[in-house]
Amino acid sequence: MKLIFAVLQDKDSTRLVNALAEEDFKTTKLASTGGFLKEGNTTLMIGCNDDEVDAALDIIKENCSQREQMVAPISPMGGSADSYIPKPVKVEVGGATVFVVPIESFIQF
Repeated sequence: MKLIFAVLQDKDSTRLVNALAEEDFKTTKLASTGGFLKEGNTTLMIGCNDDEVDAALDIIKENCSQREQMVAPISPMGGSADSYIPKPVKVEVGGATVFVVPIESFIQF
């Protein structure tokens, strides 16, 4: 048995949860915050059998799109913040970061 942790943008969460439910994957949705953009993320916990991992990963890949987003860079350390005018830069966001971990036991009360 495996536990899949999928960290994705909030924009992709509803679509992904629905796609997983259509294939009978049970999910637990957690609110999380990304460290880079400091924006809301969703972390899904998906428990499945070993032979179902590839199917779950395919669904995640199909439903978590990458896109470009404009962000303002952080002011430089040690420099004068008064003279620093941040120019927005394009960064690639989206997709999913996925961890697959083995589960020793599963107990439901």
